[in-house]
Amino acid sequence: MDRIRKKRPNIVVIGDLMIDHYIWGSCERISPEAPVQVVNVSRENSVLGGAGNVINNLLSLGADVSIYSVVGDDVNATEMNKMLIKIEPKTLSLVTEEGRRTTKKSRIIASNQQVIRYDDETTLDIAQQSEIVLLDALEKNISLYEMVILSDYGKGLLTPTLTKNIIDLAKKLNKPILVDPKGRDYSKYKGATLLTPNKKEASLAMQIDICDDASLDKAIQKLKSDIELDYSIITLSEDGMALLDDEVKTIPTVAREVYDVTGAGDTVIASLGVALASGLNIEEACDFSNKAAAVVVAKVGSATVTLNEIEEYEHSLNQGKSESKIKNFEEIERIAKRLKEQGRNIIFTNGCFDILHRGHATYLQKAKELGDILILGLNSDESIRRLKGVGRPINSLEDRAFLIGALESIDFVVPFSEDTPYKLIELVKPNILVKGADYRGAEVVGSDIADEVVLIDFVAGKSTTSLIEKISGKKLC
Repeated sequence: MDRIRKKRPNIVVIGDLMIDHYIWGSCERISPEAPVQVVNVSRENSVLGGAGNVINNLLSLGADVSIYSVVGDDVNATEMNKMLIKIEPKTLSLVTEEGRRTTKKSRIIASNQQVIRYDDETTLDIAQQSEIVLLDALEKNISLYEMVILSDYGKGLLTPTLTKNIIDLAKKLNKPILVDPKGRDYSKYKGATLLTPNKKEASLAMQIDICDDASLDKAIQKLKSDIELDYSIITLSEDGMALLDDEVKTIPTVAREVYDVTGAGDTVIASLGVALASGLNIEEACDFSNKAAAVVVAKVGSATVTLNEIEEYEHSLNQGKSESKIKNFEEIERIAKRLKEQGRNIIFTNGCFDILHRGHATYLQKAKELGDILILGLNSDESIRRLKGVGRPINSLEDRAFLIGALESIDFVVPFSEDTPYKLIELVKPNILVKGADYRGAEVVGSDIADEVVLIDFVAGKSTTSLIEKISGKKLC
């Protein structure tokens, strides 16, 4: 995740742009003129659709985006141009084609139920001159982009000739080309890096009924071979996705809830693009994309996903895994900020936790009961040596962090190297700061930052020092 946050790749999207127009209202009567509903309009709004949803997902995932497309010479094109300028793409190249109608899909929704949709558009292939102008514009700038995404909605932009020329141009400069395909004939995408058809689309295009593992293997092998892809992918809805690199692998996903799969394909290709452009390998990219799709299908309507949402989703899947709980300062600052925005109560405590024992577990359980999220600052090995002398810690930082993270009461573990966790507390800004009862009457580091300080009694006779004395048979000073 950090690689993706730090990279901010520059990705170009070439695809069918459209406007999704929504007219909202209520219905209380039937028209006397015809047996149809009379909708009393209360509001309306428009959002980018088609390839625009891929663009919005790329932006929400932190990428810089450039856009190439063809529009008509109409009011819809003027409206779309304003919408695109507002999202501030790195490059915006819209070729205007005389007589063409820019796609606008209008939906009338009465009492949260779609009544009718009407489309204003031209779906014929763009003119040859439009192809030439678009390709010339792309050729001037393609060296600036790290990834090319073709978003084909079958509205006439990605003609066989233009698609082939774009792929050839990108391959000459070693630019990966990801394609969200349309239709039954995938030959125009030959030579792309990968395609992202779903199971139904792949079945139709490969003319293989995908009904079991054997037919899935046959279809994905044929897809890679026929279209000469670097990788072959077939998305499998709630079952994740199948990937053919050297061999066929199924990468599962776990969606918490599925409300709406609208736009999930756009999220898949956008997240794959961001991941690969950020240096993840293909399997890591597919895993990342699965998680992005799992988040977006839990939303209603064509939706976008953010890195924070994916990170939170990962944490929900890995709550019992120690490694996933160990964070650095930069990560915990971001996480704590998000938790605060969600209204979660954050508890913070810290310590050496050298040899984990019952006293530690009891103390941390009581701390967790005070709020929603327990963050533990863990002294580094060097910090412990300064505090407790040579011979400590008994267990290394890596081992201590792993064991602490294995406790159900712990949400996050953050190592720190200073003598006190003050800098860490400044980043976390906890609601409640917890320390042992031996701090009663003493100043607690960070008490000026936290909303409240709570002292918890230790379990009598349970301490790391007493355990070491028992093992060594020597009294420690």
